[in-house]
Amino acid sequence: MEATLTQTVHLGVGIDTARYGHHVSFMNAQREIVSPPLEISESTAGYEKLAKRLQQLSRKYPNVHFHVRMDAAGQYALNLERFLRGIDLPITLSIGEPKRNKDYHRAISPKLKSDASESLAMARFAVVERPPTTPQTPEQIQALREIAGRLESQVKTCTQAINRFHNLLSRVFPELALIATNIAAYWVLALLDKYPTPARIARAAMQSLAGIPRLRPDKAKKIHDAAKETIASLGGEVAETLVRQAVADIKHAQRGQQTLEKLLSQAFEALPASGHLQVATIPGIGAVTAAVLVAKIVSIGRFETAEHLVGYFGIFPEEYSSGVDRQGNPRRKSKHMSRKGNDLVRRYLFCAAKSAIVHNPAVKSLYARLRARGTRGDVALGHCMRKLLHQVFVVWTTNKPFDKNLRNWERTAEKSENSSEAQQKAAGLKREVIPVRKEVTAASSIIDDTSNSDNPPDDTLSARKEKNGGSVDYAYLRSQITIEQVLRKMGKFDGLRGTTQLRGPCPFHQSDNTHSTSFSVNLKKNVFRCCHPQCGVHGNAFDLWAIHTNQAIYPAAVSLSAAFNIPINGHREEATRNSQNAKKLQPTNLTQ
Repeated sequence: MEATLTQTVHLGVGIDTARYGHHVSFMNAQREIVSPPLEISESTAGYEKLAKRLQQLSRKYPNVHFHVRMDAAGQYALNLERFLRGIDLPITLSIGEPKRNKDYHRAISPKLKSDASESLAMARFAVVERPPTTPQTPEQIQALREIAGRLESQVKTCTQAINRFHNLLSRVFPELALIATNIAAYWVLALLDKYPTPARIARAAMQSLAGIPRLRPDKAKKIHDAAKETIASLGGEVAETLVRQAVADIKHAQRGQQTLEKLLSQAFEALPASGHLQVATIPGIGAVTAAVLVAKIVSIGRFETAEHLVGYFGIFPEEYSSGVDRQGNPRRKSKHMSRKGNDLVRRYLFCAAKSAIVHNPAVKSLYARLRARGTRGDVALGHCMRKLLHQVFVVWTTNKPFDKNLRNWERTAEKSENSSEAQQKAAGLKREVIPVRKEVTAASSIIDDTSNSDNPPDDTLSARKEKNGGSVDYAYLRSQITIEQVLRKMGKFDGLRGTTQLRGPCPFHQSDNTHSTSFSVNLKKNVFRCCHPQCGVHGNAFDLWAIHTNQAIYPAAVSLSAAFNIPINGHREEATRNSQNAKKLQPTNLTQ
């Protein structure tokens, strides 16, 4: 079909990219193949072959417009993309995600999979849908992306080396992993490089172990004692050689990661002035984290809202509740952090969140609110990661640095849970709907029970104090009664599993699952919480006893103090006794 001089002919060009060569198909708007498919190599000759074919089609259709579609397949497409952008022809070049292109191909040719069919599907998509031109990535950003991609690979290499080292230590010196929280720490590698086996450590002098940089004397003593009684199954010269090799691998991987991080920071600083440079002004986000974010985001204009940015990196919880368990019961709803998104971004953003809860006022206030509600630490950090992405979106789109005085974060941190829904949504929180139940809240250190609704209106404050036994010194009672004692009093302690952080079935919402771990108790902090969405009870030892006995906080404290034979106003009684003793020790007035 020949076109007139005034009619624009739209031709779709689909390119299926690969490592050594590419397959190209040509289609018109009527979904007809207008030229034989083309195989081109990843070379100058191959590119010239493609340019020659496009020139031939432009002569055949004088008023032609090419709609080129190809995969965003990394190094396979970058050279070809640069070449196509330099051709002096009317071209709209769109670069799509490989998965999206494959889904389109599957919808058109479900029973056929080949380079020819995939390039034909992309040609059809280009000429029928006519997607807009994909903006060209600036060379500086492209260099940043190259370094970030290499860093992502190096981080995985470092993690794999540490995992192999951990596996080896389980047979050479298993006790070390119980003493060192991070087996890739500097002092651990220095120790095992010098003394690679427990036998060598046991024979070493304590002064020599204590001389290793960053190894505390108390920890050196623990390691020395553990080495003498190790249960290791692998030793001798073989173990020494393997351990030293593993230590060398980790050090080499860590040096490579540090080199790439430095190079990434330099590339970030070399970027032209733009809104993305404001990302590094956010407290908690350093130069490396900012560079990683910019390398993966490229242009903030790709995202309409901050929530789109959050979704792109998968910083949100996903609900898992499908299927049934072994007993045939529907699986209980549970939420986990989404596995979507880029691993490199999530890694550095998690570290940034741990810094932001100390230095970033907005994130600090959010973390404090969540922890006050009983939210688990890692879950709270996930919300803080989400908050950081919101801040990234704001400073980038406005091209203004982070201003900690923009809002009164301290007042925000002190607000109660009755804040508006808009504020909760801005913080990235979604309140779950739970049945209305009696709320038990912690009381102040010393209070008077002046709000007992059971008393008649004419009951005076003094009469109520006399009736209830006076005021309660809550701080003193909390220091005398632990949550473990309360659980034992309730007969629920033996049903919990763990050491410091106990877990087990909730004693309040009558869970039928004896293996449930929704009820959590921290013996060190003397607090408890049920994570079941339909229960959600939480608090301290007094709250636990109040819910168990179905009492308000004051009578619960009185009954609990009576059960353990502890005075309800201990500090006051102690102060009174001290005052009386002091008066007795004063010299008697001998004057007549």
